[in-house]
Amino acid sequence: MGRKLLLDKAHIEGIRYYKTYRDNGGYAAAEKVLKNMSPDQVVEEVKKSGLRGRGGAGFPTGLKWSFLAKPEGVPRYLVCNADESEPGTFKDRYLMEFIPHLLIEGLLISSFALGANTTYIYIRGEYAWIPDILEQAISEAKEAGWLGKNIQGTGFDLEIYVQRGAGAYICGEETALIESLEGKRGNPRIKPPFPAVKGLYQCPTVVNNVETLATVVPIINIGGEEYAKYGTGKSTGTKLISACGNINKPGVYEIEMNISVEEFIYSEEYCGGIPNGKRLKACIPGGSSVPIVPANLLLKTAKGEARMMTYESLSDGGFATGTMMGSGGFIVLDEDQCVVRHTMTLARFYHHESCGQCSPCREGTGWMEKVLKKIETGKGTLEDIDLLWDIQRRIEGNTICPLGDAAAWPVAAAIRHFRDEFEWHVTHPEEAQLRSFGLAHYADPLPVPEATV
Repeated sequence: MGRKLLLDKAHIEGIRYYKTYRDNGGYAAAEKVLKNMSPDQVVEEVKKSGLRGRGGAGFPTGLKWSFLAKPEGVPRYLVCNADESEPGTFKDRYLMEFIPHLLIEGLLISSFALGANTTYIYIRGEYAWIPDILEQAISEAKEAGWLGKNIQGTGFDLEIYVQRGAGAYICGEETALIESLEGKRGNPRIKPPFPAVKGLYQCPTVVNNVETLATVVPIINIGGEEYAKYGTGKSTGTKLISACGNINKPGVYEIEMNISVEEFIYSEEYCGGIPNGKRLKACIPGGSSVPIVPANLLLKTAKGEARMMTYESLSDGGFATGTMMGSGGFIVLDEDQCVVRHTMTLARFYHHESCGQCSPCREGTGWMEKVLKKIETGKGTLEDIDLLWDIQRRIEGNTICPLGDAAAWPVAAAIRHFRDEFEWHVTHPEEAQLRSFGLAHYADPLPVPEATV
């Protein structure tokens, strides 16, 4: 069994509530920090741990914290990004819904380290029932003396507020989130200045996601150096993975980042293999915005080594042969799945969620959806495939925020790895059209890369 640091107490009945959480070691890390550590020492422990942001980018958390500007007389803010809107990703929801005090404790420690006296949890609008759970946990923590004025007699003050989003995917981008928190339209800001210098209300701000901030608790409990012994290389610690798609056991799993992709998919401890004996065709391992990978490259790297569930291994070889850990949204596709159809669905999502601020993204995502729909329904041409490639190329790297890249990468990877399948939709228009309308089962025209199990 893999070691667990975040979900080790998830099975305990009533762990959602303060008393049960406290009785099982909760707030011990916060007590240790407030009584025995300085803010700089907390930051140093996070640096030693090697913790990387769990929201998608994987930037070193301690390093990000060290960038925070500290001008005299200016407040600092910590913002928890709980706008978990990436298709295929639902692990932050699990933490907030079932172990909310773990997040609250992580926010308390992180706020102390950053010198922030006000913290916001910006939560996805569709998670309509979870803010009530968080508000209850905040109220319990405040009643127990872990929030408010002069926390535990240490002189440190902290208030945590829950802010509901309005259901915009773009607000998962930190500067768009900040704009929304300020009551404005959620459009990303041009950087620099970065939020660490001018963020919320033009004050120094750190934005981290739910899993990242919750992970601060076990880091303090066991120490940064001990935490760094988990995992491998620069992928230290454990990672929450949201597994879904064509697998026997969908759900949220905490993995130590030293297992192979093959083990994660086929082990009974995790996904339990693919239903009905179907073969693995492809996987989107880090949420909808990361490149899709065919089975042969998913299980083996370009060098023939086992592909590991780590930041380094998943991106090995760049986007030509690799992908990204991303947000940990692990979507498995079996041999019956149509890559063109799935790519069209993703393009429709990004077209709908584009804020429209940048013309390459505003116009390009719409064009990609239209061209993909044309190909999917058997009305496309071979020239349309080249057009699609050209459109995504003109979006990537040409927008203020990464949403344009997130829309372009899935399309580029799908064409790169499954071009024959796109061409099949062109050369078999009647079959493609029947399958598109659900009137015929999709027969995979391509050989499926053989799994090794």
